[in-house]
Amino acid sequence: MVNHVAVVGVGMTPFVKPGTSDAYPDMGAAAGRMALKDAGIDFSKIQQAYVGWVYGDSTAGQAAVYNLGLTGIPVVNVNNNCSTGSTALFLARQAVESGAVECALALGFEQMAPGALDVVFHDRPSPLQKFLDIANAKFEGAEKIPMAIRLFGGAGYEYQKKYGARTETFAKVREKAARHAATNERALFRKPITVADVMAEKPIFLNITRLQCCPPTCGAAAAILCSPKFARENGLRTDVVIRGQSMVTDFSSSFTEGSMIKAVGSDMTRAAANQVYHQAGVSPGDVDVVELHDCFATNEVITYEGLGLCGTGEAEKWIWDGQNTYGGQVVTNPSGGLLSKGHPLGATGLAQCFELVQQLRDNCGARQVANAKIALQHNLGLGGAAVVTLYQKQG
Repeated sequence: MVNHVAVVGVGMTPFVKPGTSDAYPDMGAAAGRMALKDAGIDFSKIQQAYVGWVYGDSTAGQAAVYNLGLTGIPVVNVNNNCSTGSTALFLARQAVESGAVECALALGFEQMAPGALDVVFHDRPSPLQKFLDIANAKFEGAEKIPMAIRLFGGAGYEYQKKYGARTETFAKVREKAARHAATNERALFRKPITVADVMAEKPIFLNITRLQCCPPTCGAAAAILCSPKFARENGLRTDVVIRGQSMVTDFSSSFTEGSMIKAVGSDMTRAAANQVYHQAGVSPGDVDVVELHDCFATNEVITYEGLGLCGTGEAEKWIWDGQNTYGGQVVTNPSGGLLSKGHPLGATGLAQCFELVQQLRDNCGARQVANAKIALQHNLGLGGAAVVTLYQKQG
């Protein structure tokens, strides 16, 4: 078994609006080439590839990887809803850590259509039906609302009713995302957004507005992982390592308690985070920077508590005290997050990896988190899976 798998190369294309991107094989290959160049190795050194995407035909992964080289390596296609990219990362890390291979590629891409995420196939049962049933039973007319807005809007509304949080608190999170994205050249939306801007919009469902929703985007990202031995033999950098990683799927509480917060993965997040803290021997207070799954501003608020960054029901005060940004306890989503950067489903988890690796390398310029040594990644997919990864800077 290999401890502390090294992240030796990362790559990411800019995220763009649907209809304006290259085709997915070209985007995927572009991100892969960036990661190879960043690592300083040739594709011939890659022994396995794990490739994530959600919307597309089977073996789309090969279509992208074949543009990098035709070396006969195993290419595993991964589809785990919005946590697809981090699932590819999880599998690549497992392969290296187990000793099955010494160098693996994790690649994710998405060529998306415009509009809100919703059910695609209407001639078969939806894997999310149990989740949707909870929302449909709670809110009159919910079945007419797009799937993702229905679930995360319902979770935010439940959080407000349970803890008395104001809608302005979700707007404050969106304001922070825009402020962080202003210095990220790879973010789609870099224009300042204020709490007043968010509050001025008409709600789409319950208290959620358009500006609280992440935009669908197209893009790709990649990471190359290897063992310390492989890195030494090939003269590669080992300054960023994965110290802990966990993937958790749903517990019975996601369905049996009628809670929208739990239906959208709060228990998965909490369990995965606790496992990672234990693996790495750290606490939430040791974390310097976080990239978390802010598909909606409501989910960012819920996730603060799931990751243990603040206590249960304490997120509102924590946010207004500025503990989630520069100068506070921990910088969350310095990239601008999904809310500003966009959310190409298969690429998102690896884009989070890209940002955190660059933060630990001290490569982020105006958005650099000072003295960042420990970074935490949270990527959530309904259906469901939560993947939490902890990176540490060495040396």
